[in-house]
Amino acid sequence: MTDVWSDRAASYVESDAHRAGADLDLLVTWAAGRETALDVATGGGHVARRLREAGLRVVTCDPAPGMGPDVICRAEDLPFADSSFDVVTCRTAAHHFAAPEAAVAEMARVARTRVLLVDTLYMGEAAEQAEKLRDPSHVRNYSLEEWRAFLSAAGLELEEEVVLPHEIDFPAWLERTGCTGREAARVRELWGDRVAGERLTLDKVALKAGKR
Repeated sequence: MTDVWSDRAASYVESDAHRAGADLDLLVTWAAGRETALDVATGGGHVARRLREAGLRVVTCDPAPGMGPDVICRAEDLPFADSSFDVVTCRTAAHHFAAPEAAVAEMARVARTRVLLVDTLYMGEAAEQAEKLRDPSHVRNYSLEEWRAFLSAAGLELEEEVVLPHEIDFPAWLERTGCTGREAARVRELWGDRVAGERLTLDKVALKAGKR
């Protein structure tokens, strides 16, 4: 999986689905006033870039060397001491984690005050089939109830929860993982009316959680 993500690095840096969005703006707003941050599963580095522009000192980590992180590691095993960072962020990555509950617990451990999370919400089994067909590295999207349980188990208190529609370029989304031909047609069919023309609308959630 790491080699796959390294190969995709450039496309994620350029991705319209990742480099901007209301969810990214919200993370930056929620991190305001903090000095240090860890961006987990940084991918194309869009959260880290925006936080640095806002004046934070940011460390990035990712399991894929090709993404160019400061530290190469899995979200479930963060090599940092307890309370190392004022805030920990993770955007649009947890649906690839093997153990999301463990990852959230690790983020809570290394955060001093707050954990900020964004990911695509569970939208039904047809959507899950579409996600996995388009990208076999997809593990699962999670419901609001599951996210609340992950946070509670990690000792975090949910402070704010915002559900956002996220519209992206559907052909570009397929292209990033090399999904073409019959598979691409089947993915479009599985998404149903969430695909309109060349745009796909996903449900995303942004979560602001504080240390208890």
